[in-house]
Amino acid sequence: MQPNTRALWDKQNLHPGDRKNLFAAVGGLTNASEVLYPGSFVDIAPSFVFPSATYVDSDKRTPRFFGDSDGIQEIISSEGGPVDPRVQFIHGDYTDSLGLADESFDLLVSLYAGFVSEHCTRYLKVGGVLLAAPSHGDVAMASIDTRYQLAGVVASRGGEYRIRVDDLSSYLMPKSPIELTPEVIHKLGRGIAYTKSPFAYLFRRIN
Repeated sequence: MQPNTRALWDKQNLHPGDRKNLFAAVGGLTNASEVLYPGSFVDIAPSFVFPSATYVDSDKRTPRFFGDSDGIQEIISSEGGPVDPRVQFIHGDYTDSLGLADESFDLLVSLYAGFVSEHCTRYLKVGGVLLAAPSHGDVAMASIDTRYQLAGVVASRGGEYRIRVDDLSSYLMPKSPIELTPEVIHKLGRGIAYTKSPFAYLFRRIN
């Protein structure tokens, strides 16, 4: 493993096991095999759980990290990941065309990378799932996107995650009255304050 690979991973992995636990919980609901993770930086935790993952990031440090395939495989193996996982990396901006086939992924990951769903839902299969964190506004965007339906929420406690699929109608209720449109959400540039605040949300693509 190249030293830079380990250094970047250690910087990303400030809470060992945290991301693995998250994706393990999500995997239990989605049964996904093909994952797309735009804005990943060097977070390869999906590969600890899923057999195939495609990562997308524009940071100049990421090509060298993902270019160290032996080092990445060593990290995945040390976390008990799948045997011979498929790891693909695209160095670029996810708002541009990624050269991927439409509707070819089971899980789309949107964690702290902006409005991933706006640009990358095309790559998600109908029936596939978007995992979105609320802080950067993509949850609000997905909540008004007619292609999506709320399928679950991710609760977090002490580094453990569990998926809740009950009482979903009580989520996504803004604390203050607001008419959500793409223009409003873009102008805000952040997440919406809701009456309930789970760690993340799961939306299923329905059309």
